[in-house]
Amino acid sequence: MDCISSLLVGVAQVLCESMNMAERRAGHKTDLKQAISDLETATGELKAIRDDLNLRIRRDNLEGRSCTNRAREWLGSVQAAEAKTESILARNMRREQRKRVRRRCLSCLGCAEYKLSKKVLGTLKSINELRQRSEDIETDGGLIQETCMEIPMKSVVGNTTMVEQVLELLSEEERGTIGVYGPGGVGKTTLMQSINNELITKGHQYDVLIWVTMSREFGECTIQQAVGERLGLSWDDKETGEGRTFKIYRALKQKRFLLLLDDVWEEIDLDKTGVPRPDRENKCKVMFTTRSVALCSNMGAECKLRVEFLEKQYAWELFCDKVGRRDLLESPLIRRHAEIIVSKCGGLPLALITLGGAMAHRETEEEWIHACEVLNRFPAEMKGMDYVFALLKFSYDNLESDLLRTCFLYCALFPEEHSIEIEQLVEYWLGEGFLISSHGVNTLYNGYFLIGDLKAACLLETGDEKTQVKMHNVVRSFALWMASEQGTYKELILIEPSMGLTEAPKTENWQQALVISLMDNRIKTLPEKPICLNLTTLLLQQNISLKKIPTSFFMHMPVLRVLDLSFTSITEIPLSIKYLVELYHLALSGTKISVLPQELRYLRNLKHLDLQRTQFLQTIPRDAICWLSKLEVLNLYYSYAGWELQSYGEDEVEELGFADLEHLENLTTLGITVLSLESLRTLYEFDALHKCLQHLHVEECNDLLYFDLSSLSNHGRNLRRLSIKSCHDLECLVTPTDVDWLPSLEVLTLHSLQKLSRVWGNSVSQECLRNIRCINISHCHKLKNVSWVPQLPKLETIDLFDCRELEELTSDHESPSIEDLVLFPGLKTLSIRDLPELSSILPSRFSFKKLETLVIINCPKVKKLPFQERVQPNLPAVYCDKKWWEALEEDQPITELCCSPRFVPN
Repeated sequence: MDCISSLLVGVAQVLCESMNMAERRAGHKTDLKQAISDLETATGELKAIRDDLNLRIRRDNLEGRSCTNRAREWLGSVQAAEAKTESILARNMRREQRKRVRRRCLSCLGCAEYKLSKKVLGTLKSINELRQRSEDIETDGGLIQETCMEIPMKSVVGNTTMVEQVLELLSEEERGTIGVYGPGGVGKTTLMQSINNELITKGHQYDVLIWVTMSREFGECTIQQAVGERLGLSWDDKETGEGRTFKIYRALKQKRFLLLLDDVWEEIDLDKTGVPRPDRENKCKVMFTTRSVALCSNMGAECKLRVEFLEKQYAWELFCDKVGRRDLLESPLIRRHAEIIVSKCGGLPLALITLGGAMAHRETEEEWIHACEVLNRFPAEMKGMDYVFALLKFSYDNLESDLLRTCFLYCALFPEEHSIEIEQLVEYWLGEGFLISSHGVNTLYNGYFLIGDLKAACLLETGDEKTQVKMHNVVRSFALWMASEQGTYKELILIEPSMGLTEAPKTENWQQALVISLMDNRIKTLPEKPICLNLTTLLLQQNISLKKIPTSFFMHMPVLRVLDLSFTSITEIPLSIKYLVELYHLALSGTKISVLPQELRYLRNLKHLDLQRTQFLQTIPRDAICWLSKLEVLNLYYSYAGWELQSYGEDEVEELGFADLEHLENLTTLGITVLSLESLRTLYEFDALHKCLQHLHVEECNDLLYFDLSSLSNHGRNLRRLSIKSCHDLECLVTPTDVDWLPSLEVLTLHSLQKLSRVWGNSVSQECLRNIRCINISHCHKLKNVSWVPQLPKLETIDLFDCRELEELTSDHESPSIEDLVLFPGLKTLSIRDLPELSSILPSRFSFKKLETLVIINCPKVKKLPFQERVQPNLPAVYCDKKWWEALEEDQPITELCCSPRFVPN
């Protein structure tokens, strides 16, 4: 019985436990389903929050801002929770499948459900916590600290060579600071952008590239702000400049950087910004753009690179791109006008882009003709040119003084593309009163100094010769716009040089003008009596068709200071010249006048009288000159030569003599023509004139065997031009014993000296003739060589013509070693004509360094070109006879010279 009772009790307990387990399984089943549902809902909501957060992060990235570490950690936790949820859902799915096939016992299924339920609840708790944390998550971690940033830019034309040149400079360790300069609108910024993007595209060796667009007012602060942003440095507004400088220095000292500064106007002290100075050790670089070459020097640039105007082919390509109608521009009717517009732009990219855009929708020839006319007369009225002028005005306003601005505007009186003689320009400035002449101060040098400032500001350029300057077309148009008060008062200037005029502008156009420039036209007549009460400058030179000036022409020009009638065909000066009582500068060179009127005596303020090359001038009354007590410059080079007092006509008017000149106390510059040996000997006696004698022409002095420069009291040290002609007995020029004789001579002309066997009586040292630029020797049949010529440092032009016995330019056996000597260091033009005995031009071991033009005509014994035996990078233009060219010795084939001759007729 006990056994049975125990067995029954055990069975009962098992049944109870089975019933309890069944009840628990039923509860777990109900709870698990709900938990799975809650988990799916919570996960969906979490994903939505995650997607919103990622959207904010992407938006921040587009703005160049980074993501916070807290946001990154939260997203990582979300990703882990999502993975866990996916695992639970997959497990639950497998459980349901097993349950349907009932391959496991109820007890095992219950245990599995229980464990799964616990995991669901734990994951659900984690997800709810992540949802709560999301409310406090900040995504903005500040600006992204990129080592470089590509700069968006438009397509570029014609700067490939310069980009390659700059990249090469950046690779050189010894060049730490590079200055890129050029006028506004020439493409300096575009070049820098190209460099930045090229380095990013092709790779670079820098830890960081920093681009800074400069501010004119806050240069150093602008650099600090840009560098700080690039390096991720932070500071508050209260932090001192020294604190920022220290932070930047400490950060950059550990890096190899390239700092690109665009549009620098003032000198920047990098030490104050915290930027370490680039050197060989840190291998860092600083590159900047500016409009001033002087600023390149001030900033310590080891290399200064000028951005040049576009060449014609690239200028045309850029213009065509902006117009956008190739088919239209290829039309003959439109193309010729388009080419005129492109030439007016002078290769300035900004002008080409502006005008190309302005003409993009112009399809008729009439529209293009109108555009050309507007550009000729009033370029500021062309669409878009106001922006171009505004850019140039920054350079104009940045000039240091009103004097510089005034001198700049005056340069616009000359024609487009015209090379202006600096000396002539400075004389005009003196005449206008811009500069004040002073004893002890060379005013010409002062003028050169001002021109240097204008060239440094890229508002003037070097002309065709070193002694000249010129103004870019667009810059000139801007200057005229400024001179007319930005186009408001066009009547203040009457500027129409080289316009092909045959008639002078109407009289009413003269009335309000302050300056009038009608030079280089074909004007035949002038107004009879223009009323020009405000006129200060009148430039009429190079009107070769102008033969007469009306009698009353000068009556109403009371404040005229500068008058230039040079190289007109006038034969007399009207007596109304006496009304120009304020006249300072009078230029009559190259005219056909024969008599200087006595009325000139009334010009008591006259300081500059230029009569050079007035070969018809026979008479200068004493009274015309002697009353001009302020006269400083009197140039009679190739002009009047009646130095012995004589009379003419019934009034017996005495003519000008050397003694009269000696009484002109303010005279500093004198040009003299001597046509007899007696006059030459008389000139030697007036010592006071020798110190201001700068131009001397001696002709037909028969019986003159030796021209003795030592007979001049100062040995001709101030002579700048010396011409000796038709002195048939002259054998040589006797030089003084000074080591550096004729140090100021610039031009030497020797013509028709039949007995001249050598030029100088003494040897020529390196100190002699150190400023000579031009040598002309012709019809000197006894002269055998000019071996003193090759070593002259500033010599640019040699013209040798019809010297029958001339055998060589330099003697090879007299030349020292190659290491010690450079021949013709600055020669640009060499012309040798009718030299039958000349056998060689230059010893084979030498070459011309800067030769641009070579003329060889009727020199039958010359068998080789001076560069035929050695390769030269830049060959000169050769002018010669075709038969001579074909007969040249072919030690090196002519075709390999890559030199195209220009044949001249016999």
